[in-house]
Amino acid sequence: MLPLTKRQREILDYLNEFIEQHGYAPSLEEIGRRFSLSSLATVHKHLTNLQEKGFIRRAWNRSRSVELVQTRAGGRAVELPLLGYVAAGAPIEAIATAESIAVPEDLVGKRDTYVLRVRGESMIDEQIRDGDFVIVEDRKTAENGEMVIALLGNSDVTLKKFYRENGQVRLQPANPTMRPILVAPDQIQVQGVVVGVMRKY
Repeated sequence: MLPLTKRQREILDYLNEFIEQHGYAPSLEEIGRRFSLSSLATVHKHLTNLQEKGFIRRAWNRSRSVELVQTRAGGRAVELPLLGYVAAGAPIEAIATAESIAVPEDLVGKRDTYVLRVRGESMIDEQIRDGDFVIVEDRKTAENGEMVIALLGNSDVTLKKFYRENGQVRLQPANPTMRPILVAPDQIQVQGVVVGVMRKY
């Protein structure tokens, strides 16, 4: 399942509610009215995107032919804040944004959860690539081997595997061409632990 934009998520929720209430899908006109979209082509485009991302099915020859596809877990998506970028590579400054992104419910952590976009290739062996989205549970502590968002020296944020050893912390990349970062425990703050990963194609 690919992430949805905020508007796609709203339309999908509307389709869910409408079908539950009426037993059939709304027409393009009804969707357009609900979201003040004067152009049916725009409505059509949103539905096409939902179809391409695997959330709905449509029969081309019938009106009201939208069917919802149950997501793998049968779950709904949850809107999470997209808080900016995290470096998988050299640490970069954390950039806050005010966007949000829809995440399948089964990927959401137990605690407060948010999403960061990955920049860099240091976690490539964990199948995390430049441009992917990591879903992060807001935690201040981590166990050895967990993948963390770490704040170094109060300014730089990086995504690495976390290990405590010999009185220091090793932040280990998952890329054989990159060296681990070794820091004293008081030089690092764990900001969160990665609980999931999403990719937009």
